[in-house]
Amino acid sequence: MLKRFQISTELQTELIDITSNIEKLIKDSKVTEGICSVFVPHTTAGIVINENADPSVKRDFLVELNKMVPDREYYTHAEGNSSAHIKTNLVGSSETIFIEDGRLLLGTWQGIFFCEFDGPRTRSVWVKIVKEK
Repeated sequence: MLKRFQISTELQTELIDITSNIEKLIKDSKVTEGICSVFVPHTTAGIVINENADPSVKRDFLVELNKMVPDREYYTHAEGNSSAHIKTNLVGSSETIFIEDGRLLLGTWQGIFFCEFDGPRTRSVWVKIVKEK
């Protein structure tokens, strides 16, 4: 089953914890064993699994990513958002997580984050929940 939800971002670059959104979809699906795939259909946004206990990890992640791929005037892409496209290619646009006993199998400190690289915008997140046979 494919579920979708929208998320509104407020900054040009930010990480937003969407773990609870995904957990609710799994609970509502009543799938107890299976796989959950989270995908964003955007070329300037991504999905990552990272620590969600300490908010400074999100900040550090974005600071270092911006150092690696800074905004530059010499990019040739006409829209001026080449750095957002590059960051998305580095982090990826999907994650797959196992479901067991009706719960995401994430590590103790892990969460699922939507990565905005060209905001603020309204974005879509697609979630495919596959029941184990």
